[in-house]
Formats: sequence, structure tokens, C-alpha cells
Amino acid sequence: MKSYLIGLIGSGIGASFSPALHETEAARLGLPYVYRLLDIDVLRQDLGELLEQTGRLGYDGLNVTHPCKQTIIAQLDELSDEAARLGAVNTVLFRDGRTVGHNTDRSGFAAAFGQGLPGAAKDRIVQLGAGGAGAAVADALLGLGAGCLTIVDPEPGRAAALVERLGDRRAHSSDQLPDLAIVDGLVNTTPVGMTQNPGLPLPVELLRPRLWVADIVYRPLETELLKQAGALGCRTLDGGGMAVLQAAHALRLFTGRTPDSKRMLEHLKELASW
Repeated sequence: MKSYLIGLIGSGIGASFSPALHETEAARLGLPYVYRLLDIDVLRQDLGELLEQTGRLGYDGLNVTHPCKQTIIAQLDELSDEAARLGAVNTVLFRDGRTVGHNTDRSGFAAAFGQGLPGAAKDRIVQLGAGGAGAAVADALLGLGAGCLTIVDPEPGRAAALVERLGDRRAHSSDQLPDLAIVDGLVNTTPVGMTQNPGLPLPVELLRPRLWVADIVYRPLETELLKQAGALGCRTLDGGGMAVLQAAHALRLFTGRTPDSKRMLEHLKELASW
């Protein structure tokens, strides 16, 4: 039986749930599977060098997280159509001596949104963040039928660059946060709210009870943004669904086997409760 060696490349990933999620589900599928963390802050290696080394050591694939989802593209031999369109990669396969980049964040968020916020209005949506995960989420929101998507990012020009890449007239960039009183939903795709980066991505007084609020941060599952939004009566969506579904889609790419995403979500909730 084939065994699998997978890694996660990113910064500050020591607390990631990915190893437990992947290894436990693979074991339940009867697959020998090892998942290692490759923290660039610890290894202090050039991204290209790290990619070459993992290939040489026999890795079957890699997951990629903040802040490498866009910078890794220049190091890859090939991209899936979706990864090329989004300009972001979160999954790399080693195939016949070549590296192939994929994006499972988009499908992960789209599925999580459909399950967690059924019937949510999507005429006007504001998205915070235009990084690698933000690209996938924005494209997913447009695919879900967003009428008008306004993307805001603190880094000058990044939101505008994403809008241009998306090539959809429903997507717009802004240097300032729009009036949330006339918005249906708000999505945070920035790292603000993570355990190692606590806080709020916007002033809490800007939230309105009629909003739905989604956050892609999954550790903690209830970020300060979701806590404050929930206290106002907003419908909320945590990052657990996206984290699990993108992982499930990646695991399927790595192994060719279909994991049980519901079982993985229950496992994530157990991990988050510790």
C-alpha cells in the first residue's frame, strides 16, 4: 500500500490543526499518511530551496498557507486553471518530477458558505483582505451570485490588483470601508483575529444587526469579530467549514480517496475545544 508524506508551508503554523485533521482522516481511510509542519520562520529557508528539498526528500504534496500562497507560484512548474486564474496556490502536488499548484480554498469557502449561511442575501458584500485566501474567497462569492463585491485591503493597490485579476464588473476595490448600513454581508479574509494576531479587523461600532458576518480564521473558531457580531444579532459563519473542506479537497488531490468531510468537521470542533 502506498504511503504519503505531506507538508504544510507557512509562517507561525505551530498551532495548526492540519496535521491532526489530515492524519486522522487518512488513518480512517486506511492510508499510511504523515503530515509535517514546515514553518518558514523556524527553517529560515528560501521558498524555492524548501520546495526543491521537499521534492528531493520524497514528499507527495504540500499545503501552503499565509504568507506563501502567492509568492510560491513563481517556484512552480505548472498551475491548475483555477490557481492560475486566482493567482494563489494552497496545494502543491509532486508529479513525475514536476510541481503542480492547485487552489482548494475557493471550493472550500463556497461549500462552507452554502452549508453555513443558506439563503443569505448577497446583493452587496464587503470583503476585508485581498491576499491569497482573499482571492479565493472573492471568486467564490462571485460564483455564489454576489451582486456587488467591494474589496478593501490595507496594502495600497492590492485590492485593485485582485479586482483586475477577477475580471468581473461586479467586483470593485476601495481604499475605505463602505457604509455597512447598506451592506448585506461582511467577510474577513485577513489574519486579524487569529490566536497569534488577536483583535478586530474593523471598528466594532460599524457592525449592524442586519449583517451576516463570515470569518475565515478558524483558530479560534469564535474570533472577536464573530463574538461581537453575534452579540448584535448578526448571522455568523466561522472559518471551521472552509478549513475542513479545503483540507478534504486537498487530501483527495493527494491520495485520490474521498474523505468524510462531516467527520472531519466534528474532529475540528473537538480539536478547537481543547
